[in-house]
Amino acid sequence: MIDVVDAIGSGLPVPEVDAVSRPFFEALDRGEFVLQRFPDGRWQHYPRPPELYPVDGRPDFQAASGHGEVHTFTIIRQSGVPYHKARLPYVVAIIETAEGVRLMGNVTDVPVDDVTIGMPVQVYGVRVAEGLALPFWRRRG
Repeated sequence: MIDVVDAIGSGLPVPEVDAVSRPFFEALDRGEFVLQRFPDGRWQHYPRPPELYPVDGRPDFQAASGHGEVHTFTIIRQSGVPYHKARLPYVVAIIETAEGVRLMGNVTDVPVDDVTIGMPVQVYGVRVAEGLALPFWRRRG
């Protein structure tokens, strides 16, 4: 289980969710980190419709570790979005998960100048609507 913090009504933008991506965001809201996995063991993210693949090669959502490393990042020092403006500066990073897929997300709970490429991180969920959470990342100790 991963931590989930409530940010409903905070002004954090809510992503557009469709039938394909909904299981990912709903799992985060339940405290689970899932990614699509193929029968041969390969993982993928962002979720894609299973009908794109042959029946014997369709991915399904499976529990993933929630561990990763900062692959690359940038420090945001200005923003016109009220939610983000109130939290300046902040880090947006590409995280490479232990499963080998890359996700974008904010790295929090660490001074922005202490974030480094290769820094180990752990996912947590930030609830932005009922039944819907976004992945954020914290330094893993």
